[in-house]
Amino acid sequence: MLFELYELPFDAQGAHLLLGLALGLIFGIAAQISRFCLRRGLVAGPDRAPALGTWAGALATAIAATSAVIWAGWIDLSNHRLMTSDLPLLAIALGGLAFGVGMVLTRGCVSRLTVLGGTGNLRALTVLLVFALVAHATLKGVFAPVRVALGSVTTDIGIASLADLPGGLLTWAVLLVAGLFAAVAVLKPRPLHLVLAMAIGLLVTVGWIGTGWLLLDEFDPLPVESLAFTSTWADTLFWSVASSSIPAGFGVGLIGGVFGGSFLSALIRGELAFSSFSDAPQTLRYVAGGALMGFGGVLAGGCTVGAGLSGVSMLSVAAIIALASIAAGALLADRTLGRVPLMQPAE
Repeated sequence: MLFELYELPFDAQGAHLLLGLALGLIFGIAAQISRFCLRRGLVAGPDRAPALGTWAGALATAIAATSAVIWAGWIDLSNHRLMTSDLPLLAIALGGLAFGVGMVLTRGCVSRLTVLGGTGNLRALTVLLVFALVAHATLKGVFAPVRVALGSVTTDIGIASLADLPGGLLTWAVLLVAGLFAAVAVLKPRPLHLVLAMAIGLLVTVGWIGTGWLLLDEFDPLPVESLAFTSTWADTLFWSVASSSIPAGFGVGLIGGVFGGSFLSALIRGELAFSSFSDAPQTLRYVAGGALMGFGGVLAGGCTVGAGLSGVSMLSVAAIIALASIAAGALLADRTLGRVPLMQPAE
């Protein structure tokens, strides 16, 4: 829309880059302060309940805001890759389980590790490199045949979104939002963390509006995107090694913004600190977890943010299945792998 009204000093690609940078900066600050991560809300620990409540608050806000703008006609997400009724259920389920196991092994989902990477955590940076390499190999490299084979097993369930069910978009959005906020009331997250999580939820909708309406250029159409960390890390890796022939876009801006936001937040709060692996078994566990997340994130169609927040915000059935599979994988890993000495977490 803006390209039709104004002569902007940059093209659509540049506008998407700047939008991703801005959203990433805010996400990095909010996530660093709130320690935003779904894994913390699923694994056993003293802050499990409030962490899950924080994440539920972000999801409720994302669903409410995104459903509102879709209902108002501002954006149309019906052509998004997650909005399909012919689902590769096997790939989504296996990918989600693998991602969930991986994020328990690495003590953080990809978004959390990106935030930690900006604060000086060398373990997180190592995992992110492994994650990006495996994700790219699964998309376009040596693991692509496995992805294609698993993805070819599809089932047409008849609906792409909960909005296709009786009652329509608003009914299901209200039910989900009410249920999630009821969970928030029970789980009792810290007020500041809840506010920051709700801000993260709003960022999802801003991403949809920005790429799907405000920065839409009919003469140079680009994919409609929002917060995500699987495809964005793969894109960032590809751009970093071929920047002379591949322009930076939304994903590169998002990753750069998250690094910058988390760094600034940690700097101001006095929380910058280098940390690395303590021994070989810990290194092996983190590397294995990063590989599982890279492979699983691509198969599932996204991570806890890409499929979990952004995908579920548009009531995508594929995204809901992916999120449920990720949660199941994390719960399974928390209850079984923790008993194996090699896999026990160590700081």
